[in-house]
Amino acid sequence: MRVDFYHLQKSSIEQVVPVLVEKAYATGKRLLIKTELIEKARYLDNLLWVYDPDSWLPHGSDGEGNEQDQPILITTQNTNLNQAEMIMLVDGGDIEEIRSYERCFNLFDGHDENAVQNARNLWKEVVAAGFEAYYWQQNDHGKWEMKASKVSEK
Repeated sequence: MRVDFYHLQKSSIEQVVPVLVEKAYATGKRLLIKTELIEKARYLDNLLWVYDPDSWLPHGSDGEGNEQDQPILITTQNTNLNQAEMIMLVDGGDIEEIRSYERCFNLFDGHDENAVQNARNLWKEVVAAGFEAYYWQQNDHGKWEMKASKVSEK
């Protein structure tokens, strides 16, 4: 299991989510995008349709039907409805939520102290579980740089 922590300080979630979703989709693996709020799920659903007129990311939201057929599914539930190999957390999470996935993208707002603390807690849980952990932060030009990593020696 690999967990990538994206510390959002220069870019907004609206700018980062589509880019990471495109990269995840390009792998051919399924992705589950998990949020805590129905309103945010609806917002992300719309965002993935309109963020770039030249892009198309096939996705759906839970409750629309055919969740199991969606390569990218947005949900507020703790259930892997589309049998995804990857999960993206946009409102934090815990080790139990991500344990069954191959990869997790944990995006957190660097201007929200609660989100930062939750990310720190998850980092500790991930490392204690023996999973790979990578911490990404943007430089002054907005480019992502890996600032820390922990790779299990187990």
